[in-house]
Amino acid sequence: MLKALRPLAAFIEGFIDRIGTLTAWIALAMIGLVATNVILRYTMSVGSVWAQELEWHLLAALILLGMSHALQRGENVRVDLFYARFPAPLKRAVDVLAALLLITVSVLFIALSLGYVEQSRAIAEGSPDPGGIPLRWIVKSLIPLGYGLLVLQQLAHLVRLLSPADGAQEARRV
Repeated sequence: MLKALRPLAAFIEGFIDRIGTLTAWIALAMIGLVATNVILRYTMSVGSVWAQELEWHLLAALILLGMSHALQRGENVRVDLFYARFPAPLKRAVDVLAALLLITVSVLFIALSLGYVEQSRAIAEGSPDPGGIPLRWIVKSLIPLGYGLLVLQQLAHLVRLLSPADGAQEARRV
């Protein structure tokens, strides 16, 4: 059964890779924006609330969209004090348990954030500062989107972990 899900897992992983490419561009845009803001502020004493808020919005996008890609690539922070010494079957069991726990927490974040986003959209929430960015619900919608990507990534990871041919290789990769 899980063998039949491998193409879906590969599709999800490819999608997460494309999201990772998008986050790289977001990071580049953010660097350019911060550099421009700093140069304008210190050379011409020019500042913009809108540009400063955009920095925070890009940072939110970078984090929420990039976390699934970082996890897929194994670039997350992990304490390997005990894990590194575990035999492969125990590592696999720990990875499965961790994936299930992350899916549970992510679904909880999605459920809790949907009302938050809808409330922001319903009142057409914008920046409280003059000259700030309107439609704040758009950046808030990155919360359920980012955690949804984490759920997808972890489901693909579970398929790889639990597939007979890939499971041992996946445990070695981590």
